[in-house]
Amino acid sequence: MGGKNKQRTKGNLRPSNSGRAAELLAKEQGTVPGFIGFGTSQSDLGYVPAIQGAEEIDSLVDSDFRMVLRKLSKKDVTTKLKAMQEFGTMCTERDTEIVKGVLPYWPRIFCKISLDHDRRVREATQQAFEKLILKVKKHLAPYLKSLMGYWLMAQCDTYTPAACAAKDAFEAAFPPSKQPEAIAFCKDEITSVLQDHLIKETPDTLSDPQTVAEEEREAKFYRVVTCSLLALKKLLCLLPDNELDSLEEKFKSLLSQNKFWKYGKHSIPQIRSAYFELVSALCQRIPQLMKEEASKVSPSVLLSIDDSDPIVCPALWEAVLYTLTTIEDCWLHVNAKKSVFPKLSAVIREGGRGLATVIYPYLLPFISKLPQTITDPKLDFFKNFLTSVVAGLSTERIKTSFSECSAVISAFFECLRFIMQQNLGEEEIEEMLVNDQLIPFIDAVLKDPRLQDGQLFNHLAETLSSWETKANVEKDDKTAHSLDKVLLNFWERLSEICVEKINEPEADVKSMSGVSDLLQVLQKPKSSLKSNKKKVGKVRFTDELPEGNKENEKCVSSEGENSEGSELMTEPSLTHNCSDLILPLRKKPLEDLVCKLAVMSFNYVNEQKSEQHLRFLSTLLSSFSSTRVFKMLLGDEKWSVVKAKPLEIARLAQKNPAVRFLYQKLIGWLNEDPRKEAGFLVDILYSALHCCDNNMERKYVLDDLIEGDLKWNSILQVIEKACSSSDKHALVTPWLKGEIIGEKLVTLADHLCNKDLESSVSSESYFSERWALLSLVLSQHIKNDYLIGEVYVERIIVKLHETLSKAKELSEAENNDSSVSFICDVAYNYFSSAKGCLLMPSSEDLLLTLFQLCAQSKEKTHLPDFLVCKLKNTWLCGVNLLIHQTGNTYKQSTFLCLSALWLKNQVQSSSLDIKSLQLLLSAVDDLLNMLLESEDTNLLGVYIGSVMPSNSEWEKMRQSLPMQWLHRPLLEGRLSLNYECFKTDFKEQDTKKLPSHLCTSALLSKMILVALKKEIVLENNELEKIIAELLYSLQWYEELDNPPIFLTGFCEMLQKMNITYDNLCGLGNTSGLLQLLFNRSMENGTLWSLIIAKLILSRSVSSDEVKRHYRRKEGFFPLTEGNMHTIQSLCPFLSKEDKKEFIAQCIPPLLAWTKEDLCSTNGGFGHLAIFNSCLQTRSIDDGELLHGILKILISWKKDHEDIFLFSCNLSEVSPEILGVNIEIIRFLSLFLKYCSSPLAESEWDFIMCSMLAWLETTSENHALYSVPLIQLFACVSCDLACELSAFFDSATLDTIGSLPVNLISEWKEFFSQGIHSLLLPLLVTVTESEDTSETSFQNAVLKPMCETLTYIPKDQLLSQKLPSRLVAGQKANLPEYLQTLLNTLAPLLLYRARPVQIAVYHMLYKLMPELPQYDQDNLKSYGDEEEEPALSPPAALMSLLRTQEDLLENVLGCIPVGQIVTIKPLSEDFCYVLGYLLTWKLILTFFKAASSQLRALYSMYLRKTKSLNKLLYHLFRLMPENPTYAETAIELSNKDPKTFFTEELQLSIRETATLPYHIPHLACSVYHMTLKDLPAMVRLWWNSSEKRVFNIVDRFTSKYVSNVLSFQEISSVQTSTQLFNGMTVKARATTREVMATYTIEDIVIELIIQLPSNYPLGSITVESGKRVGVAVQQWRNWMLQLSTYLTHQNGSIMEGLALWKNNVDKRFEGVEDCMICFSVIHGFNYSLPKKACRTCKKKFHSACLYKWFTSSNKSTCPLCRETFF
Repeated sequence: MGGKNKQRTKGNLRPSNSGRAAELLAKEQGTVPGFIGFGTSQSDLGYVPAIQGAEEIDSLVDSDFRMVLRKLSKKDVTTKLKAMQEFGTMCTERDTEIVKGVLPYWPRIFCKISLDHDRRVREATQQAFEKLILKVKKHLAPYLKSLMGYWLMAQCDTYTPAACAAKDAFEAAFPPSKQPEAIAFCKDEITSVLQDHLIKETPDTLSDPQTVAEEEREAKFYRVVTCSLLALKKLLCLLPDNELDSLEEKFKSLLSQNKFWKYGKHSIPQIRSAYFELVSALCQRIPQLMKEEASKVSPSVLLSIDDSDPIVCPALWEAVLYTLTTIEDCWLHVNAKKSVFPKLSAVIREGGRGLATVIYPYLLPFISKLPQTITDPKLDFFKNFLTSVVAGLSTERIKTSFSECSAVISAFFECLRFIMQQNLGEEEIEEMLVNDQLIPFIDAVLKDPRLQDGQLFNHLAETLSSWETKANVEKDDKTAHSLDKVLLNFWERLSEICVEKINEPEADVKSMSGVSDLLQVLQKPKSSLKSNKKKVGKVRFTDELPEGNKENEKCVSSEGENSEGSELMTEPSLTHNCSDLILPLRKKPLEDLVCKLAVMSFNYVNEQKSEQHLRFLSTLLSSFSSTRVFKMLLGDEKWSVVKAKPLEIARLAQKNPAVRFLYQKLIGWLNEDPRKEAGFLVDILYSALHCCDNNMERKYVLDDLIEGDLKWNSILQVIEKACSSSDKHALVTPWLKGEIIGEKLVTLADHLCNKDLESSVSSESYFSERWALLSLVLSQHIKNDYLIGEVYVERIIVKLHETLSKAKELSEAENNDSSVSFICDVAYNYFSSAKGCLLMPSSEDLLLTLFQLCAQSKEKTHLPDFLVCKLKNTWLCGVNLLIHQTGNTYKQSTFLCLSALWLKNQVQSSSLDIKSLQLLLSAVDDLLNMLLESEDTNLLGVYIGSVMPSNSEWEKMRQSLPMQWLHRPLLEGRLSLNYECFKTDFKEQDTKKLPSHLCTSALLSKMILVALKKEIVLENNELEKIIAELLYSLQWYEELDNPPIFLTGFCEMLQKMNITYDNLCGLGNTSGLLQLLFNRSMENGTLWSLIIAKLILSRSVSSDEVKRHYRRKEGFFPLTEGNMHTIQSLCPFLSKEDKKEFIAQCIPPLLAWTKEDLCSTNGGFGHLAIFNSCLQTRSIDDGELLHGILKILISWKKDHEDIFLFSCNLSEVSPEILGVNIEIIRFLSLFLKYCSSPLAESEWDFIMCSMLAWLETTSENHALYSVPLIQLFACVSCDLACELSAFFDSATLDTIGSLPVNLISEWKEFFSQGIHSLLLPLLVTVTESEDTSETSFQNAVLKPMCETLTYIPKDQLLSQKLPSRLVAGQKANLPEYLQTLLNTLAPLLLYRARPVQIAVYHMLYKLMPELPQYDQDNLKSYGDEEEEPALSPPAALMSLLRTQEDLLENVLGCIPVGQIVTIKPLSEDFCYVLGYLLTWKLILTFFKAASSQLRALYSMYLRKTKSLNKLLYHLFRLMPENPTYAETAIELSNKDPKTFFTEELQLSIRETATLPYHIPHLACSVYHMTLKDLPAMVRLWWNSSEKRVFNIVDRFTSKYVSNVLSFQEISSVQTSTQLFNGMTVKARATTREVMATYTIEDIVIELIIQLPSNYPLGSITVESGKRVGVAVQQWRNWMLQLSTYLTHQNGSIMEGLALWKNNVDKRFEGVEDCMICFSVIHGFNYSLPKKACRTCKKKFHSACLYKWFTSSNKSTCPLCRETFF
């Protein structure tokens, strides 16, 4: 076929052979025959041929369309689906003309593809068709006839979306009015197509059997048949009447076909359903034709009456009714009694087989259509029929389905009424209907409560009403007489079955409730069928309507749509019957029955105490409360007075049997054993009250009852019932509002609130019932009024309030058990239900107490959590009620006024800890958020105003803040003081309580944050004041040196609540806030000044904003403390010009002061302080000015030397003088720092002599360091010494030239010596005190003192005369003075202050290189005699190390190696780790300074103690994963990044910015030193460690350390100055190789040493180069030796080579190898073989022999095996 396997080009216009054949055919005949389907002479030409007859036709089809149409003929579903969607899109987008070109080919494609097997394709086809129609519109007309049949079928598609799409297309083509016309136009073609499908087609003709599966073929065929049948129905319904006749012939031929009638019995339910729908339509539209075909129609429809398929059933029953209506003689063609009725009976007996709701509504129209002849004998027929209906009710399915049950019951009563109406007067039938049908039916329903939902009683009531009404209205006596008889019979029989149900000792409760329900419905028929919410078309029986009308009505509703008309017509008859007045025909029998049942139940209750009979009696009396019933119940009993009752009660009882019954019977029942649920007894009480004549009578009775007869739970139920029903409430209103119940409830409240021990024994329910009663009377409102009198409500609330107020005094256990929980519930219900009525004063007091209990901590209230939660809900509910009242809430509400006052007192009382404050703030937050909801927008502002303290209160709170905050600003020189002001301090006992200022500012800040959510404006600058005070609190905290934990917690709490600098500064009016702060700063100075600096620093305020406030410089003078502090704080932010102006103001006053003026703020002290502040910010570069000030100071010394505190006792000195001294010393320090011009000799003398004299004062007064100003004096004195030391330490030759001649020598010989001889003993003294924390103010002097000591020269350190300190049993070779120095300083490495640790480290570091020589001198004593000799590094350091190891084990021991630990700077752990690492640095420095022999001994000692292993494990917990410098990321990437291994660590005392990196960097530094100086020991440790650690160490070292070390090692070889006689050494850095060439006489040995990539962990390889004149074995020995030396000795390559050369030299000198290690020189102790065997004369190293003997457990010579002597 045209080369199947070849690739076809897309758009190839040459068709295959079949295409060419078609073309030839077209040329011959002009057209191509094209029918759809197979089997007849049809060809499958779905696509558009390329040429069809003539060129011009083809040109009409656009090439794109042609392509799409071709795709539509493909078999693949997805291809067709996409093609159809594409076709639809093209129809929408292309021009009309192009789309019109497709029309000739569309019908054929549409007709084929609209029947496609895939439903998505069918849907897409209809959607595309709609788009085509919208485009071409009327141009579709010529093709309608060929399309319409399939189009109608498509509208009946079984796949709903496809059917809807087809309908949409149809409506798009024809508006509803035109549709019949369009159908009529094509009717013949439609009929032909549909008839063909129904009669001619088979599954195999519709689909190709060769390509389509059988299952698929059948499915398509069944679908096509279903659609065809439905399409025929649609055709019939749509065709105008006048067009029907012309089709009669066609339909005749269809109906004559047996195949058509067989569809009624088809196995596919959809086909049967469509068939019956068509039959109905035919009966409706062509009745004549159907009458002719009666013989086929009747059996086909009527014999299918038992078809119970849910799809078929509705259509079938419709067809049945149409058949009965249309074909009068239908019964001639079927045997009703043998064929139809048995089938019908079977269906009904089985309850409609799940289709009751469909089948049963058709039963009445069905039996109404049955002719007399068919139903004879009537009695049997109707009896069987109704019996079947009732039998259907007993099936399980019907019982469980409400709708089905209702349908059955409804059908039963409709049919019953119909039969009764038709056969009135025929006694047999009447009796049968009542006795055999209706009564058994009721009986069955009463027995099974599941059937009682089905509206039976309502239907019964309606049926009775209709009979009674008819009997009343009927003129015809005979009819009325018959009906009366029927009703009489009914009541007799009903009475019998009711009595039977009740008259049993163990009567069934459900049956009894059924009886009572039935009687209630019969008494009040107005509850009739309205309660059934579903709209159901009800049948109405009237005599006015002729028979035919009724049929029509049913036929209409049987179409499945309830017609509105029938519903409306039904209503009036119902309402007419349902009058409230019971007709006399019913009243008497019903009352008789009720009395009979009541008396019977009553007897059972009396005799057998039967509870179910009592309940039954209760429900009866509720519905039938009449004096007659009560009279019947009492019978002949006489009224006997049990107790003396009031006269009114006796009279009432005499008159009214109901009251008598109440006292004689009901009270006894109520007070018997308390039943679980005695509500039904209370119902009887209400029934009795109902029989009283008026409300006053009822009030008398109830008042009398509650005085003694009724228990509380009964009273509760009486009131509950009153609340639930307005009728009952009306009966008892006067009683509820009365005095007796009110007083009784107040007493009850009192009793419950103060329940004492005896009552707590009672059960929980005992109380809960009573509380429920209280809650009910408080919270229940009827018509906006309380249930009981308002005065009693108020009194009850007062009781509740009193109890709550006492809750605080109870313990938590008591509260758990107390009435607080109940009070909460009652109050909650009270508040949540109070609507519109203003709160009473007592309830506002209650609200306040609730709020207070919630806002205080557990410690105070002793309330458990669940109660606090309840309390919170309760008071929030109350406040919610409060704020939604109208009027000026704040003034009216005592709660708001008192709560504001209480809050104010709480925060100002200084009694709150963090937890209490948090609780308080959270309660306030809740309160304010509620206030925000108020309509009164000022409410919140007023409330905040009333909590706000006055200015004097604020001042008082500020005064009470402890003054330690001043320490830091004083030390840092930000503020200057010349008086003692440290009066208040944190007391030990107040460690938890927050200062009142903090609490108040936190509270108010919280309040303004809430207020600003709604942008509420506060009055009198309150907002700025609050923010200022909060800033004061925060600044106070920030300045504290070592804040207690509870203060840190306070700040964290503020942050969590969003109360922060940034939040608050952004809120207020910045300029207003700044103005306020400036005014306060100028007035008071201190913290206010620091706040301004903080604001500028934190960028909350710009410098320009601040500038406005200090524009007038004169405003700051004359100086007060406030002015001085303000200038000092502003200094860092002022421009140079501004500072110059201030300095200019300061200079003149410094010149001419008396002694007193020098010390005052507005004198020398103040102006010098400002000058210092300006100088501190490096803003004075005028050398002359500085020299001028120095001269002024020298002149002060001349005039008033006694001001200068040189070598004196400070205990007598006034703070003013101290202040001036501090400023002078400060000036000198700053002068040295920033003055570049040279000084005269006299000036140097003044500075240096003063410095030393001040230091002496400092040293002598160390006992007074607790006084802040003296501590400050000590600090600045040491600072000056430090500045001088730094100056001389960094002096270069250039700078020395500009100094006076003897200055340097004087410094070294006298001043430096003087400083250190004062400070070192002072350090030892100071560090013996207890408080060791670096941050504490007492130790502030440590920083400058220790920094000065780091400059101590080694010779001065060695010459220090410290008190002798030696430890007993300490092995040491050191002289006494050195041992003392070590023993004194080393323990300070454990001191808790970092400056001390670093200073001691610097001092000891200078000593370390001096120490090994003392061990070297004594090396001879560690001779060969000792086995495995080891020597300890300095004992002082080692004992310190042991202590530190224990401490570190606690800190780091539990952490796995490789997990990095971050040590918090300046914590206790930080000092331990720092000391430990510094100690190791010292040990390693000491180790490096030792000779190789000593190193071997030291390393043996370290190996034995395992100290090094511990160190390495700790290092891998402390070194960071990535040890690069943070700032190197910015640097160029081509350089190697800086790491902690490449950069040297600067241990600075002052610099604290890098503190977080101190430990990591120090750890890296120690690891680097360890690897460099003890490589063999690290290697040993690494090789023996577990695999995980092994890998971590290897990775880290290779990545960060090996390169650095390799480079250093190779560099040291290259730069080495060591000369070997007869050996040359060269190094290659790039290949990490070292070459050594050894020559002696003619022998040449060349060795290549290769460093590994993980150096020094990996083993160093030794390879051979040239070798001349050495035996191979000897050569191998030497290579092994060198390899062993390099691997096992702790030293550099050069040292290893030297050792090896020594060995080889010895060999050539004739010394023999030790035959154990095959080496001349021992690898560890470098000794020669000396121990000789007496037998074989071979010599061995003593260490090797020792190892040999211990490992072999023998003492024989390794060579000759003789015993070794």
